[in-house]
Amino acid sequence: MKDRVTVGLDGTPQSLSAALWAAQEAELREARLRLLHAWILLAPERTGAPSEEAEAGQWPHRIIDEARTAVLSAHPGLPLDVSPVRAEPLAALVQAADDSDLLVLGSRGLGATARFTVGETGLEVMTRTAVPTVLVRARQDTPARIGSGNVTVGVSLHATCDGLLAFAFETAARRSVALRAVHGRHLPAYAYHRGGGVDRIAAQETARSARDELAAVLGPWRAKFPDVHVDEQVILESPAPALLHGTSNAELLIVGRRHGGRLLPPRIGHVVQAAVHHAPCPVAIVPYAP
Repeated sequence: MKDRVTVGLDGTPQSLSAALWAAQEAELREARLRLLHAWILLAPERTGAPSEEAEAGQWPHRIIDEARTAVLSAHPGLPLDVSPVRAEPLAALVQAADDSDLLVLGSRGLGATARFTVGETGLEVMTRTAVPTVLVRARQDTPARIGSGNVTVGVSLHATCDGLLAFAFETAARRSVALRAVHGRHLPAYAYHRGGGVDRIAAQETARSARDELAAVLGPWRAKFPDVHVDEQVILESPAPALLHGTSNAELLIVGRRHGGRLLPPRIGHVVQAAVHHAPCPVAIVPYAP
């Protein structure tokens, strides 16, 4: 454990919301919060009068100062580091993630056009880091009150997901809320009648099998976290929409992303895409080995 949460700032309302969410999380973890803003000089560094140089560097520091003021107003006494970095933002964020337990970024937009406004840098960062990344949408007020909802995690059952479940159970325990574990499963082809409709017995057998598999995967984690109430849900539909059902009351939605494989270039799956673009709450993307 590095006991550090890093939040990337870019001066938007979304990044300020991300900073407040990250501060809340750092306080829960008893960790330090790092405010990071990276920018590239679009022109050679000024060598003129001191006043000109001060004006040129004013905006990046203003971004950090605004976030620091908001964070310390809501969380006085929180250990805080500031990191203004003259570097390409993607490279700076990836490097910062290496010595952090969690990376937090702002996320813009909801609905069908969200893929164009989530932020290219945010999507790129997710594919290149080995630590969980949380995307936070802009809010008009402070983050949701801790304990006001649940933590929801999507469980695929098709791969080892110990890192994902460890993060989910630890998060629920830290917040003292229930963990909602959701598995979406397609019905097999034989469950559909030729003339339309679904065979009830086949659907029941599919659901029963999925519930048994989900219970087996979650069993050891229930034993490790006996104080966490777990709501196991199997939904017979595509995993992406199944996961998004009921997230209006979630404090955090957690999804997994394969990391360390041979796919080039790195990419995120359709479930992660759906969560990032359409979930109404912050989304944590947790990498796991394929």
